[in-house]
Amino acid sequence: MVTGATGGIGSAVVAELARRGHPVTAAGRDGERLRRLCDHHQGVTAARIDLREPEGPAALGAGRERVAALVHCAGVAPVAGVAETSWHTWSDVLAVNLVGPAEATRALLPALRAARGHVVFVNAAPGVHGVPRWSAYTASKAGLRELADALRAEEAAHGVRVTSVYPRGTDTALLRAVRAAFGRDFDPAACVRPATVAAVVADTIAAPPDGYPTEVVVSSPHP
Repeated sequence: MVTGATGGIGSAVVAELARRGHPVTAAGRDGERLRRLCDHHQGVTAARIDLREPEGPAALGAGRERVAALVHCAGVAPVAGVAETSWHTWSDVLAVNLVGPAEATRALLPALRAARGHVVFVNAAPGVHGVPRWSAYTASKAGLRELADALRAEEAAHGVRVTSVYPRGTDTALLRAVRAAFGRDFDPAACVRPATVAAVVADTIAAPPDGYPTEVVVSSPHP
């Protein structure tokens, strides 16, 4: 199961897992993009959900007895100072980046426990915190790390593994928009490719259960 499956990293994760022969459920809001993703990759099925709505994450657990891996890739990153960030913006960011993943994980925990599965949270770039005009995003990602760490401790007895992945700047439309909002240049050649992040996620899921990475930083040779 991959949430945020139509985004830059999410679609790459879906493609990589499908390439490795895994059946994948691609979850996201955009029905047309989900359809194209399913058409392009064998063994991929769509689950159209909205993480901002309570029934969205809850629906993911319906009828699923075993889930080998749940990869959280959904994310929004509006650029605005605290004084300009409305209640609705805070609600949307926290719903998509933190509460939605928590609820989706809760809905799928019985299936994850049955499979002794793996939960992967794709977090922010390493060291991103306290960024002016980005408080909603950084706060949500700090919460996501706390969620991952607590979940790992709670679910170890059930054999569920939990990993946080921290990719440096990745060549996605979201990062391009964020850099534009900050008035910064965007150079795809200086970014990590989404396919590279996807390969790291897939390798993490494939790690032996007796010794798996709990945190992974995906670095780039560029500063």
